[in-house]
Amino acid sequence: MAFGDVKTAQGLNDLNKYLAERSYVSGWVPSQADVQVYEQVGKAPAGNLAHALRWYNHIASYTPAERKAWAAGASPLTAGGKPTAAPAKVEDDDDDVDLFGSGDEEEDAEAARVREERLKAYSEKKSKKPALIAKSSILLDVKPWDDETDMKELEKHVRTIEMDGLLWGASKLVPVGYGIHKLQIMCVIEDDKVSVDLLTEKIQEFEDFVQSVDIAAFNKI
Repeated sequence: MAFGDVKTAQGLNDLNKYLAERSYVSGWVPSQADVQVYEQVGKAPAGNLAHALRWYNHIASYTPAERKAWAAGASPLTAGGKPTAAPAKVEDDDDDVDLFGSGDEEEDAEAARVREERLKAYSEKKSKKPALIAKSSILLDVKPWDDETDMKELEKHVRTIEMDGLLWGASKLVPVGYGIHKLQIMCVIEDDKVSVDLLTEKIQEFEDFVQSVDIAAFNKI
């Protein structure tokens, strides 16, 4: 199948149909035919041209040096109604021509090796990216039984609670009336490690000091 100007909508449609059952423009490996059509297309086809877009992105993943090393291939582009052949590489010396194409195979293998190394390096870099740790900032209201409760001792007991992923912060006493103050204390927790319900239960275990515990504020960090 030959198609015309791939800069036109019709030419791109023809290219998309042509690539529906093909990975490359000519043969089973990328060639100069792919380079010729790729340069004619100039930019990624629209999303509705799925086969042409897939082929374009694949060819674009190679470097210009890698594409230059590809062997010649028959191009389906037309000039004056006739298919044109992709330009063959010019050799300086006929004696150096490999009639069996072993040089092309070596170049294809080298291009594949370089691409594999790039993919491996990208995967290793991505795997080393630190995982995001979900944290929350919590403001707790710890209420005593009465105005005779030693609030300094109450806070001291609260801060003795140690859990992996728990960090205590600032605190203050807030009047609630009749001479009674509640302890407002800030903490930061790692969501996967600390249960808020378990934390409040541990605080309420100091029943000689603590009447109740409420969550005054809860914010994701």
